[in-house]
This record gives sequence, C-alpha cells and structure tokens, in this order.
Amino acid sequence: MIEAHQFVEAARNRGFGWYAGVPCSFLTPFINFVLGDSSLRYVSMGNEGDAAALIAGVALAGDGAGGHRRGITMMQNSGLGNAVSPLTSLTWTFQLPQLLIVTWRGQPGIADEPQHALMGPITPALLETMQIPWELFPSDAAAIDAALDRAITHMDGSGRPYCLLMQKGSVAPYGLQASQSLGSPKTAAALASPPPRRGTGARRVSRQDALREVVAHTPLGSTAILASTGFCGRELYAIADRPNQIYMVGSMGCVTPWALGLALARPDLNVLAVDGDGAALMRMGAMATVGAYGPPNLKHLLLDNAAHDSTGGQATVSPGISFAGVAAACGYSRTIESDDLGELAAWLEGPWRSGPSFARLWIRTGTPADLPRPSISPVEVKSRFMRHFNGGGR
Repeated sequence: MIEAHQFVEAARNRGFGWYAGVPCSFLTPFINFVLGDSSLRYVSMGNEGDAAALIAGVALAGDGAGGHRRGITMMQNSGLGNAVSPLTSLTWTFQLPQLLIVTWRGQPGIADEPQHALMGPITPALLETMQIPWELFPSDAAAIDAALDRAITHMDGSGRPYCLLMQKGSVAPYGLQASQSLGSPKTAAALASPPPRRGTGARRVSRQDALREVVAHTPLGSTAILASTGFCGRELYAIADRPNQIYMVGSMGCVTPWALGLALARPDLNVLAVDGDGAALMRMGAMATVGAYGPPNLKHLLLDNAAHDSTGGQATVSPGISFAGVAAACGYSRTIESDDLGELAAWLEGPWRSGPSFARLWIRTGTPADLPRPSISPVEVKSRFMRHFNGGGR
C-alpha cells in the first residue's frame, strides 16, 4: 500500500498537473489529495468519456500549458464503457496521450457488487482491444517511479494512452482537507425568451454561411477552433483550411469537453467549440461542467438544423429544447439563440473575458454535393495546430 502523496508527487515531477474523472471509492485518497493542493487541477466530470476528452484538450495544449503539460484521467472500470468512444476515436486517432488510472472493481477472486460481475473479468481484455497497454497500479512506493517512466515512454513514443489498473487497497486512506472548489458559484445568464425564428426551413441560413462568419471573425493567431464531427468540420475545411483549426472525426459529442480542456490549459488562447445539435444532445452534461468551471476564454457555438445531416437527415429532438436556456441554467455567462448572421457576427466579435459564452444558430439542412473530406490526416491536423500555437507537436 502506498500513500497518495507518494504517487502524486512523483507524477508532478514528471509534468502531470491535470486530473479529471468520476469518483470511485478506490480513488478517494487520490482525489482528496489533489483537491487539497492548489497547484494541481482536478476537474469533476459528468461522465468518464467527458473526462478523457477534457484531458485530450490538455494534451492538445502541449508545452503551452507550462510545466504541468500532462494529464491523468481517473475512473472506475465500469466507466470504460462511457469512455470507449473518445479512447478509440479521439485520443487514438489524433495521438493525444494521457495516463489512465482505472480501478479494478469485480477483479476475479475478489467479492464485489453484482454490477461488476461482468466488467471485472473483461477489463484487461477491453483495454487490450482498445490497444491501451496496462499494468497494475503500484502498491509499493519503490515501484512508482518505474511505472510512471514506462507510462511516459509509451505516451511520448506513441502519442496514445497508458493505463494503471488499480486494485482494492492500493492506496492508504486520505481525508478531504480544505480544497479547491469543484467549479465556482455563478449568476446564470438571464433566461430570456428565445427570439422569433425569422426564417424556417429553406429560408434559414446554411451551415456554410455560418462557418464563413466564423472564419471571418476568428483571428488566426489568437483563436483556436475545434469543429465537431460530421459536416461541421468538413465544411470548415472546405471554406478555409487554417492551422488554428481542428476537424474532429468520431467521438460524437466530445467537442465541448475537448475544447474545455484546451481552454483551461491555455488561458492565453481564445477557444471556439463549433457543435451540432445531434452531438450536443449526446453529451449535454458537458455544458454543466463548462458552466461550473467557467473559463472566460471559451465560446460554444451550436449550429442547429434539427437533423443528423451527415447520415441522411434524420430528425433530432432539438426543436423542443432551448439550448440557450440550458446553457444559462448551467452557468454560462451569456447565451443567445438566433437565426440571424448579423447576430452571430456580433456574438463572435463580443468580449471573450466575461465567462463562457453560448450561441445557438438555427440553420437549414443540406450541404454541398461535392463537399471534400480533409486531405490532411487527423494527426497532421493536430501537429500543425500545436506547432502554430506553441511550436510543439509530434
């Protein structure tokens, strides 16, 4: 059995300063210790997939995040189910490394609750199927340095995650001390009635119209753009392929926590997340995390055509939802809903330093028939982005 501080200090010495996750009783000493240290950051997430995406944002920040440029995602092994998508189509695809600490509930031969009866035995095979190397979390202080060094060697060499699988009783108890706040109380943006929808159907603006405004109002040197999977990223690429842009593939719904991680780790950058209604509905809980932690350099733009456009136009349930109302209730400092490009331009040009801001723009369905796919690979997009903002990137 080790003490929490022994692992955390060894990790700190190797650049690990960011932690995100969902609690498990095995992780309690770790989380409590990190919360008590103001020089470390712990972000409490709504689910484990959001945590993996947020730490991917820290990895995207690279050396621009300073000495604490590495991140750790913590979860119970039951949460691997929530994290499969970002671990297989975000961290793997873009080569964004992170250290996973996964607790081994339901470990064969150890009595546990019935909900762990299947996940426990299959956890090692699940990690291996996702091509995530793993070893047991060190239970002896003398083994900590070597375990962390093996993890870093893999992470730096492959750009992909490494897992330490924690058995019960690996870490001595550590009580919660005076701690950093899990987010901060805020006065929510006013819940105004949505403006009238001046256009409907084909009379609304197109996604390309909206993205041209995005390009026009996001300076190359100071604003990072992360565009959601599907047509958002492809149309942005077709309009203007710029080094300050990331085109997400897969990991549907993860653009918001990914952008949040980047914005928290790089407060010197303005970060714009470009989302779609289907993706936002999939991981709406991430909006609560954005509102709670409130980075003032984050704007969240939702382009809403009430359809899964890239899969044939099947309807989403977005018409019955006030996304701006949800964002306001979650603690965003400013929220708007509109179908007017002028209002979008004004929002994009508006202040970046008054808290996270949200805009929903109603758009029409449809996309150009000859829409290209990016000819640059996800890893090349990421590396170019990192070089552009801090000279880093593999």
